[in-house]
Amino acid sequence: MSFENGFGIDLGLAPGMWVRHPGQPDWGPGQVQSVIGSRITVNFENRGKVLIDGSVIRLEPAEEA
Repeated sequence: MSFENGFGIDLGLAPGMWVRHPGQPDWGPGQVQSVIGSRITVNFENRGKVLIDGSVIRLEPAEEA
């Protein structure tokens, strides 16, 4: 599934998808809550909700927790 945000950037993310933060492996998998522009809200298993700037951080696909 692909999601093109308002800036025409295909982040490849949509609500409900599972991801990992490459720089924070201890956060565990997280479920994408929303994608607005390059802002991605993710609810991580071991960290809670985090707002990610998709233009800076490239989240990686993950298996469902």
